[in-house]
Amino acid sequence: MAEPKTKYDRQLRIWGEQGQAALEKASVCLLNCGPTGSETLKNLVLGGIGSITVIDGSKVEVGDLGNNFMLDESCVGESKAKSVCAFLQELNDAVKAKFIEEYPEALIEMNPPFFSQFTLVVATQLGEEKMIKLDRICREANVMLIFARSYGLTGFVRISVKEHTVVESKPDHFLDDLRLNNPWPELRKFAETFDLNVPDPVAHKHTPYVVILIKMSEEWTNSHGGSLPSTREEKREFKELLKSKMVAIDEDNYKEAIEASFKVFAPPGIKLALSKVLQSADSSFFPFSIAIGRPWIF
Repeated sequence: MAEPKTKYDRQLRIWGEQGQAALEKASVCLLNCGPTGSETLKNLVLGGIGSITVIDGSKVEVGDLGNNFMLDESCVGESKAKSVCAFLQELNDAVKAKFIEEYPEALIEMNPPFFSQFTLVVATQLGEEKMIKLDRICREANVMLIFARSYGLTGFVRISVKEHTVVESKPDHFLDDLRLNNPWPELRKFAETFDLNVPDPVAHKHTPYVVILIKMSEEWTNSHGGSLPSTREEKREFKELLKSKMVAIDEDNYKEAIEASFKVFAPPGIKLALSKVLQSADSSFFPFSIAIGRPWIF
């Protein structure tokens, strides 16, 4: 089975790890697995949705084969929910899939609490009366609801939800604050347990890139009067120094170190001009004080 970060690489680039985690925790219920509903679930299953429940009480007819990719001739006369569910499961075995052979209209009337267990309900091809009842049920249970209905080449989609707030954002650039140019004691002690000149090639390629940057920045400062690379030429030389320590072309840890070398160049603490402002006579207006070059909130 492919690793999640490899399997879902393209979508991780769109909505990030938080969005993918939310998708993998979600539970979706589909009412009526006609062509509209089946296509909807197909895209969610390929994306790595946590679980799906297909609800449909009808049997597969010959006419269904012409508009539903999740069915074939062997399905004729069989349960539509079971057949569609089986095909969807084949698309992604990491998704939990189950089916219920029951008409959605009956479930809405007889067992309203059933829908409270889902993150999202996708209701397709329902009549207006049942849509109104289902909307009330899902709103009371705080479950997101999507209505979809197709009429040949036309149709509609309606989203019903009390509130949907997106808190986390995916920044274009994110700088890990690892204090690489001034490691905290535990990180420095951890780095000292590694030897970059270890003869074992396996151990050499498994040295964390953070450790490589810490030790190489120390080597640089020892030979440059305690200063880190600051000019473009010095930064280029530092990258060449990292590259020279590689013993094989497949050492991804050293490649990571080279790509992340800019994290070493960032100056520690805050700028002198800002420090003077915060330490001035008017600094009492600020709800923090300066300690070890960093603001601490009280």
